[in-house]
Amino acid sequence: MLVLVTMERERSDIIDRFKKDIKSSAEVVNGFYVTGDADFVLYVTARTMEDHEQFTRRLFYKNPDIKCFKTMVVLDRVKAGFAVPVETPPSDRLTNR
Repeated sequence: MLVLVTMERERSDIIDRFKKDIKSSAEVVNGFYVTGDADFVLYVTARTMEDHEQFTRRLFYKNPDIKCFKTMVVLDRVKAGFAVPVETPPSDRLTNR
C-alpha cells in the first residue's frame, strides 16, 4: 500500500519524531518526506487488511500530530526501482576547469 500522511503542524521536532517512528516500523518498506499536498509518502506492507488496520491504529490514530492519512492499495507493480540515471561528465571536461 501507499500511504499519504499529512501532519497537523510542520515543526522540526514533530517531523523528526515521525521520521523516527517510520524508521522503527517493520511495516514501512520505504518512507519519503515530501513537498506538496502530503508531508510523507510511505510504502507499507501488511499480510492482511486486519494487520494493516492495527498498523494504522498504532502509527497514525494514536499520534495527535497526524492530521490525516490516505491509503492507496497497490493493484499491480508496473515498474519498480530507485536507480537515478545520472550522466557522468566526460573526463576532458574535468581537466579543463
